[in-house]
Amino acid sequence: MSNKLRRVLKSITWRITASFTTVSIVYFLTGEMEIAGSVASLEIIAKILIYYLHETAWDRVKDSEESISDKNISKKSMSDKNIGERA
Repeated sequence: MSNKLRRVLKSITWRITASFTTVSIVYFLTGEMEIAGSVASLEIIAKILIYYLHETAWDRVKDSEESISDKNISKKSMSDKNIGERA
């Protein structure tokens, strides 16, 4: 399973769990299932998108760290070559 598909599936299952909690809380506060359902419907769409974007941003941070690490390794190997040439 690709990381992107896994991220989407995790987003959906999390939203189901969280939306059930939201419905329960809103129903408890208002006693109105229609209001609770409306809030949960809006929340599902918004938060799936937000979660996906959040995960994507963190993946980019990870990729940036790996890129920086690769550059540091390249600089070290270049400086090792320069030291070897001077000796």
